[in-house]
Amino acid sequence: MAQEQGVSKDTVNRLWQLHNIKPHLSRTFKLSRDARFLEKLTDVVGLYLNPPQKAVVLCLDEKSQNSSAGSHPTRTAAQKGPVWHDDARL
Repeated sequence: MAQEQGVSKDTVNRLWQLHNIKPHLSRTFKLSRDARFLEKLTDVVGLYLNPPQKAVVLCLDEKSQNSSAGSHPTRTAAQKGPVWHDDARL
């Protein structure tokens, strides 16, 4: 990651510590299926690495029209494990 971004490993480590990011403790990770994900990710990371002067950056979480409050059945105690946005159990 450091090499790809042109920064030192110490810089990456400092940023992870600053934001309490612990990728070594994550067992799973899902990338977005959005065809423009890489483009969007690059834009967001670029804003963090080189923020514009006198600008406000807003971030919104997109929700599909099918995902409305209360539309999912309640999980039972027998359904263990993490739940993802596209989990078939929902």
